[in-house]
Amino acid sequence: MDLPVYLCTQRRSMIKVLLITYYWPPAGGGGVQRWLKMSKYLPDQGVDLTVYTPENGEFPGYDPSLVEEVDPRINILKHPIWEPYSLFKKFTGKKSNSYNALITEGEKSSWKQDLAVFLRGNFFIPDARCFWIGPSIKYLSQLLETHTYDVIISTGPPHSTHMIALGLKNRFPKIKWVADFRDPWTMIDFYKDLKLTSWADKRHHAMENKVLSTADEIVTISPSCADDLMGLANRPIQVIHNGFDEEDFKNAAPPLDSDFTIVHIGSMNKDRNPRVLWEVLGQLIEKNPGFAQFIKIELVGIVDGSIVESIQKAGLKNQLSVIGQQNHKAVIQRMRSVQILLLPINDIPQQKGVMPGKMYEYLGAARPILAFGLPDSDTAKLLHDTGAGNLFGYNDKKGLEEYLDKAIKTYQSGRLEVSSQGYLRYSRKNLASKYSELLHKLVS
Repeated sequence: MDLPVYLCTQRRSMIKVLLITYYWPPAGGGGVQRWLKMSKYLPDQGVDLTVYTPENGEFPGYDPSLVEEVDPRINILKHPIWEPYSLFKKFTGKKSNSYNALITEGEKSSWKQDLAVFLRGNFFIPDARCFWIGPSIKYLSQLLETHTYDVIISTGPPHSTHMIALGLKNRFPKIKWVADFRDPWTMIDFYKDLKLTSWADKRHHAMENKVLSTADEIVTISPSCADDLMGLANRPIQVIHNGFDEEDFKNAAPPLDSDFTIVHIGSMNKDRNPRVLWEVLGQLIEKNPGFAQFIKIELVGIVDGSIVESIQKAGLKNQLSVIGQQNHKAVIQRMRSVQILLLPINDIPQQKGVMPGKMYEYLGAARPILAFGLPDSDTAKLLHDTGAGNLFGYNDKKGLEEYLDKAIKTYQSGRLEVSSQGYLRYSRKNLASKYSELLHKLVS
């Protein structure tokens, strides 16, 4: 097997880490951000990083501008992957290559969508990237036979990355393994919608349990997610949050919008529909017709049709703008110019531990955050501790009315501001330092 020459000449004084990730530039969206941003600072923390990623992955979104952010000190290995998405798109007529789109769209699903979901859950285990597992274990085993690594990190979803790492751990037990869970596996919100047979459900759980019991360390992104995983694994779980990159905010901020803009950045599915907000805004405009001139709602990214319908039913059709996906640099600048950043957390039973990656970039943007979710959630605690915004329950109409009344008056009388504090602990640089400490301790 021909391997890059640089693999033979790496510095021996640093911890050598092999990261297995599906999402890597030019992939766009939230899945790529954690490790793209973390990797920029790890070399300064004593980590010699090699990234293993697909050569030809099919991503829900692309952002070629992120290629420029890959640190030149990082070694990149790529290997081909076969995925069934082209077949599914042709079969269902869907343009998206995300199975989530088959599950979460607002309109009634067709029999083709139902069949696609059934096949996804029962035949592609743990996910549609499962065809990458065997070839990757073979390819990386050849690498590990001739090149020394101290730690393997697998980051999922897709959880096929963990199965690759598990296969390598079985062959090379002396190498330490960190399983990094950006999202849950069997406890993720759409798991119940996968139309699983009892056999498939047992298979998913068996794979998950094997990963949780075999990895040397388990890392996840929030305290509540750690508690959930601890309940499955009966072992300590490390928490290393997502964060924001200070480098993204080093340039001067653009001027604030002259309108009272409430803006959501990123995907917005039907479980993130703050109907109470649309209701209150509609009633405010009905009572104060002049408000219609300056209240604006902007949704940037993929938006479920049911959310647009809810906004229009509230009488806010003229206030709404729906903008498609934008590159990362563009959305960062947009975050910094809005009056209020909207952050609805998935209205699901597992929402306590949901901490969206964009929330941390909202912190970096230093604009007021209006969130919806559970008052005792991890997100609510973070917003309270940093002073970065306010969170309301999905049915807290009174509290929301009081908040918007005050916010609009502040906007009209001057400048709507936020006084955040302590949020720098969530910078990517600080979080990379925390990850480096974990890795060094693991191999010491």
